[in-house]
Amino acid sequence: MKHDIGPRQAVAPPIEDHGVIGDLHTVALVGVDGTIDWCCLPRFDAPSVFGALLDTGRGGSFSVRVRDVERTKQMYLPDSNVLLTRFLAEAAVAELYDFMVPDHPSCPASDVRQIVRQVRMVRGSATVEVECRPAFDYARATHTVEVVEGVGAVFTSPAGTLVLRSTVPLRAEGDAAVATVVLEPGRTLELAAQWGGEVRPFGRGEASRLLDDTLRYWDGWLRRSTYQGRYREAVERSALVLKLLVHQPTGALVAAPTTSLPESLGGGRNWDYRYTWVRDAAFTLYALMRLGFTEEAAAFIDWLHHRCVEAPPGTGLQVLYGIDGRSELPETVLDHLAGYRGSRPVRIGNAAANQLQLDIHGELMDSVYLYNKHGEPISYELWEALSRQLEWLEKHWEEPDDGIWETRGGRRRFTYSALMTWVAFERAMRIARHRGMPAPVERWRDAAAAAYRYVQEECWSPELGAYVQYADGRTLDASLLVMPLVKFAGPSDPRFLSTVRRLEDELVSDSLVHRYRTDGTDGFLDREGTFNLCSFWYVEALARAGRVGEARYIFEKMTTHANHLGLYAEEIGAAGEALGNFPQAFTHLALISAATNLDRAITANRAPTSRHCRP
Repeated sequence: MKHDIGPRQAVAPPIEDHGVIGDLHTVALVGVDGTIDWCCLPRFDAPSVFGALLDTGRGGSFSVRVRDVERTKQMYLPDSNVLLTRFLAEAAVAELYDFMVPDHPSCPASDVRQIVRQVRMVRGSATVEVECRPAFDYARATHTVEVVEGVGAVFTSPAGTLVLRSTVPLRAEGDAAVATVVLEPGRTLELAAQWGGEVRPFGRGEASRLLDDTLRYWDGWLRRSTYQGRYREAVERSALVLKLLVHQPTGALVAAPTTSLPESLGGGRNWDYRYTWVRDAAFTLYALMRLGFTEEAAAFIDWLHHRCVEAPPGTGLQVLYGIDGRSELPETVLDHLAGYRGSRPVRIGNAAANQLQLDIHGELMDSVYLYNKHGEPISYELWEALSRQLEWLEKHWEEPDDGIWETRGGRRRFTYSALMTWVAFERAMRIARHRGMPAPVERWRDAAAAAYRYVQEECWSPELGAYVQYADGRTLDASLLVMPLVKFAGPSDPRFLSTVRRLEDELVSDSLVHRYRTDGTDGFLDREGTFNLCSFWYVEALARAGRVGEARYIFEKMTTHANHLGLYAEEIGAAGEALGNFPQAFTHLALISAATNLDRAITANRAPTSRHCRP
């Protein structure tokens, strides 16, 4: 994909015009023009240091630009999260390698978080311009700049210190450090924005050694993948994205590394996703295990164990936590930031932590069941902690809750929550039978049966011929596409197939799926895009129902909605633009699940791609 390059405008570049690099502690978003527009240091949920994505004027950025360039192209180096941006001009070609060094024994890094940037002249000579302008603490803290000869520059703020090491001299301009240098063929420019560690010059060959170490790490990690299907490129890129969103020290996984990227431009659905949702992480565990990445699953199970043990007696798990397990995540608004393309408010923290979402116990128990079966046997201590959660669920599953979509229009008895209540008790019974674990199996069987009957008797609308979003309602909900995925209904069950047809009539647009129709009852009046997670659930439901040709067509059409690097945000707008936080774990894990099931169905059916898809 090519991108024309000119002077940077006063609005943030499109969400999809970014790649992502990371070190298993945090990530940075790099624009197609070579500018880092988002990075929180030293970890995902720390305040931003570069935040131009939310305010181009105040947010801070770190740019490397080449003069007189006509276009750029971006790619990842094979089997890695090392990003390459190529600057193309008539008489010159320059390449920018961006990466962060993973914190792992096979890739020796220290406790220093650093973004390494290496510019190489491939052909001709060109003028390269560097500008590093951090904005600490979401642009709330001031800083000073000190140029250190032979090293680079040091930015000092009450919120922390950032060291910019450089192989070319820097100069201070206001609150930025800048450089202008002419690079001849074969010359390189090396930079490292470093949080923590000593102020020292680049060692000879240091950047190239770090690059080699980083490439070696990612190649070694990806070699553990067991996927050999048709969609290997998309699946492996999704796996690499999911790995970037894992916080290595704790095993927690963030829903996305950004905050307040809007679900509709100018709207109020702007949320902070830099935390660990039990639901999202549980689904991700399942996706990674399917590809053979059991080490990540084990780390998350350990994180989960701590959350279950820490839960006060007589309480359920919280919906989401900080990556370190903290439960207090107060939601506040940053009024001084303009927001992505004027979309306000900009929020940090997430009040959904205080919501009641009963479905999380189903996703949790499903993932624990799969880990116990395909990973390692769970411990007795974890089993006891999970049993206490199920005891709580027995007493509370019939209460209204806020639902999977975290609506803010009041609690209801959501169908999906009852469905996943059935999953929770059904999977718990399977574990008890398989392992001989002590359990009140009769009580669990009764609870599962009650939840099952509730969905079938109270949440089925004979008038609509579909399961509805909540009892006695008429709203359709794409979350119910998971029914055959969790074995609640067979893929050819008449009620499920009828529901799919109604969803296609009301929620599917050009093969893309809305999660539900927004009418203000969810607490918001602004519209939103189609939901990528639901679109991949739709693919999987069709594949399981035997509509393999259509499923294949829609899956491959969905791949065209990824950005130029294969990355997805949460939603897709009417004009095909990315909306919502980016990149989103939920979308990439759903892609993995859809790809593996679709591949199996294609092999079994040997169905050609359909020439027609239901509009």
